[in-house]
Amino acid sequence: MKKHRAVLLLCISLAAGGIWTAGEEMVPSFYRDSVMAMRIRNQAGEDADSDQAVKSGEDVDSGREDAGEGRDDTGTVGNDEGVSEEKDYIKWVEFDVTCEAMKRAYQYDLDTYGEDVHLNWVELLAVLGAKYGGDFSRYEEGDLEEIVKVLVSGEKTLQELTADMKYYQYYREAYGAVLDGMVGAYEVESLDKEKKSESKWKKVYGLKAFHPIAKTFPYSDYDDFGVSRTYGYRRNHLGHDMMGQVGTPVIAVESGYVAELGWNQYGGWRVGINSFDGKRYYYYAHLRQDRPYAQGLEKGAVVQAGDVIGYIGRTGYSKEENVNNIDEYHLHFGLQLIFDESQRDGNNEIWVSCYELVRFLYQHQSEVERDDGTKEWTRVGQMKDPEAVRYQKEHREDDGKDGENNNRDKACLIPETYSPRNSASPCGSLSGGNRPRSAVVRPEKGKRTGSGHPCAAPETW
Repeated sequence: MKKHRAVLLLCISLAAGGIWTAGEEMVPSFYRDSVMAMRIRNQAGEDADSDQAVKSGEDVDSGREDAGEGRDDTGTVGNDEGVSEEKDYIKWVEFDVTCEAMKRAYQYDLDTYGEDVHLNWVELLAVLGAKYGGDFSRYEEGDLEEIVKVLVSGEKTLQELTADMKYYQYYREAYGAVLDGMVGAYEVESLDKEKKSESKWKKVYGLKAFHPIAKTFPYSDYDDFGVSRTYGYRRNHLGHDMMGQVGTPVIAVESGYVAELGWNQYGGWRVGINSFDGKRYYYYAHLRQDRPYAQGLEKGAVVQAGDVIGYIGRTGYSKEENVNNIDEYHLHFGLQLIFDESQRDGNNEIWVSCYELVRFLYQHQSEVERDDGTKEWTRVGQMKDPEAVRYQKEHREDDGKDGENNNRDKACLIPETYSPRNSASPCGSLSGGNRPRSAVVRPEKGKRTGSGHPCAAPETW
């Protein structure tokens, strides 16, 4: 009887994924998951597209609706000629970090800003990723608290803590590719109380990424990443659908530049935005018929996190432009990770689930206002993202030989009509955003400010 009981307990343990104790690093989930065929660097011989349908002879956008339908097909889909198999870069990522874990790690980052030991939220999540083998269904707040205690007390440095974690660097790079551009220092505009017509700029630190739906606009969603799609060909849905009302303002999640804009038979009217570091491609699809985009938005334009870039619709599933063939009004929001240029188009693309990320970003929605004359929505408040300023400055310097006026056009790339409000940015029309409720205004050393937000359903916040 005892023998049978021991066998039963062993089977239960193995079915649950093994036994893990604090301080022990688990084998990453991508070693165990033959269905998703997840890989880390230099795992030779594995198919880089085991979970995607291979296109056969179809003239479609290489970034199709449920993958990365944001770019034009170059005709080299699946062709890895010229790309060395020996190149050392991440081939696959499964982003399963929960909203609760992100919220807590972010709060530690915020609380320790200005302290002797400033905790980086992505590094904290990477330590947990290494411990859990990427499986955040095992997340417990106490595990994170233990890590923080060790680091803040000075008992160990991050390097010492992770020295024996074989996969820490993988998770740091993988999670960083998703999250590194979302928290940092920036400036927000505030009106001078004495001179209401003038504004002042205040330096703050905190969450500078925004939720993809504007504040106060209702929507509904669920975790639909990986579900089946059949239009054109059978494939997996590699994005996150957010059901909303037609005309709901769509918001730029992170600052970047517009890489793709226009019609795609799968995504309808869509916008694709590259992050400035080149690691993320944000994809917004099925925008409104007739007037899909924010006024003046064009390919090459620099946008700041929190800007209105378009409006929810149901266009797509048609080779003919401006057609409503989607059954329900919604935003298809996708996030592609890029560790090597060979991953931008074709079968090596990496798309991650955005469901938990969208839940986390709900705490920071962009407030917007409507111009009754133009019927356009624009954000309330201005923001200066140093990454956007740096990007524009570098491009002005690169194009300096073309003359001052021509240089300004190439550097800024923002039509004068893009934002109705002018700012003190180098381009004059660089639009901005709201200060996060959880941001901190450059605290004095040792002084903690800020507050946390629960990861509950939107209606319970």
